[in-house]
Amino acid sequence: MQGMNINDRKRGRMLIGAIVGVIAAGSGLALGELVAAVTGPATSPVLSVGSAAIDLAPTPVKEFAIRTFGTADKLVLVSGVLAVLVLASALAGILARTRFAIGAAIFVAFGVFGVLAAVTRASASLTDGIPSALAGLAALAVLYLLVRTWRKGEEPAAEQGATTAADTPDTIEGTTDDVTERAKPSRRGLLIASVASVAVAAVAATAGRLLQAVRQDVEESRAAVRLPKPADPAPALPAGYRTKVQGISPYFTPNNDFYRVDTVLSLPAVPAEEWTLRIGGDVKRPIELSFRDVLDRGLTERDLTLSCVSNEVGGPYVGTARWLGIPLGDLLREAGVSGSSDQLLSRSEDGMTIGTPMEPVLDGRDALLAVGMNGEPLPVNHGFPARMIVPGFYGYTSATKWVVELTATRFDQVQAYWTQRDWDPRGVVKTASRIDVPRPFERVSQGEVTVAGVAWAQHRGISAVQVRMDEGPWQDAELSTQVSADTWRQWRTTFSARPGTRRFEVAAADGNGDMQTEKRARPFPDGASGWPSVAVTITP
Repeated sequence: MQGMNINDRKRGRMLIGAIVGVIAAGSGLALGELVAAVTGPATSPVLSVGSAAIDLAPTPVKEFAIRTFGTADKLVLVSGVLAVLVLASALAGILARTRFAIGAAIFVAFGVFGVLAAVTRASASLTDGIPSALAGLAALAVLYLLVRTWRKGEEPAAEQGATTAADTPDTIEGTTDDVTERAKPSRRGLLIASVASVAVAAVAATAGRLLQAVRQDVEESRAAVRLPKPADPAPALPAGYRTKVQGISPYFTPNNDFYRVDTVLSLPAVPAEEWTLRIGGDVKRPIELSFRDVLDRGLTERDLTLSCVSNEVGGPYVGTARWLGIPLGDLLREAGVSGSSDQLLSRSEDGMTIGTPMEPVLDGRDALLAVGMNGEPLPVNHGFPARMIVPGFYGYTSATKWVVELTATRFDQVQAYWTQRDWDPRGVVKTASRIDVPRPFERVSQGEVTVAGVAWAQHRGISAVQVRMDEGPWQDAELSTQVSADTWRQWRTTFSARPGTRRFEVAAADGNGDMQTEKRARPFPDGASGWPSVAVTITP
């Protein structure tokens, strides 16, 4: 029975130690959040470590995250960072009771890693490491306070005749009722210290979040923006530009539904009145523009399809919007870009760099510095106040959000973020298609089955779409009227389907007549390829 009591006490001490460690870590993080309200949300310890994890993760891991979790990948990442921190801090608390130096070393390691993660990210400064440094120190201080209070609670047991001065806290089991009674005040002391630490941490975390919300609230700035009517409006939409099939992707993707794939864990918050764009590098006349300068230049409006290189075959990371902005080519010619420059290196407010081939920006296509999307200022998560769009290229080489700097340079002189990670430096969009109707594994009544979807090959256009059932003969689909070579086209066709499992495949041809390849390829390094397909059940 006494052995069971000893084991119970050991388990109890481990639980208390784990709680002490988690409270200490939480207190440190709370202070880090408070300080990050001053140094910037992206410098918070958790987000700094999360951003470092994104940068350090191998390409297959990033592809897996996007493929598996979609737009929730950032939430999963932050949750994973917090889970690791909880487990490590619990271990630190357990060890700190008898080996404080080891427990403390775990917190020191986390603090150092947080500082390094913050100061080594793109466009970081030394002050960005302050939140992680103070978080680590605060966690150590709280750990010391709680462990010291905890140890004091066990000192009365050491004064009993059953122990000696040489005994450590691990050998004191305290079997008498007197010891138990004398230890109660110390337990209350530990409880009071723990509750106080949690309360202070909660206040600090709440204050930090509130201050960050005030600093990050650019919606007020966005709401105050009044976009002028375009000096060069989008051409009128032709009759038949959309196909009326229930469940097909709408021709214009609503802003709330437009895909978002990027590496930021905290959205850059740049009020329009504080934003500037600097154009420099190998140019004769460097330019600096304010947001008002952009609005006053006379805006161009165009319908453009944008797609992500991370899109799997038949995936969701593509959409079409009506964009409003100024032609990038005009800006670069005004700056006097050198003929030797073959790369336009753009930089985002968060430090992300993207390299775009210079020639396409200058060849007359509708490459835009966009400030509007579907009739309203850019949403914050899509780049407010301004972003780039270059038709014909995946977003990772053309669609910098929160853009603040453009530099004329060369690919052999500077590598952008994704090029450093061995993605293709050009990123030309491949011909692609998708089946929207019917949905995978849907149950459909026998008879005439409608199959419909979208196809895109930006800046080449779509000339044909073919569909087949169960590897039978291909049949031409009916296409919506093409708006431009830079937008997708909807398509539809019908099949007479008997009961059973049926598989539909689609393949598109671009404006040059080149068919979408059957060869399957993953997104890395220059975009996925292959024929999309869906399997459905036809019911009697």
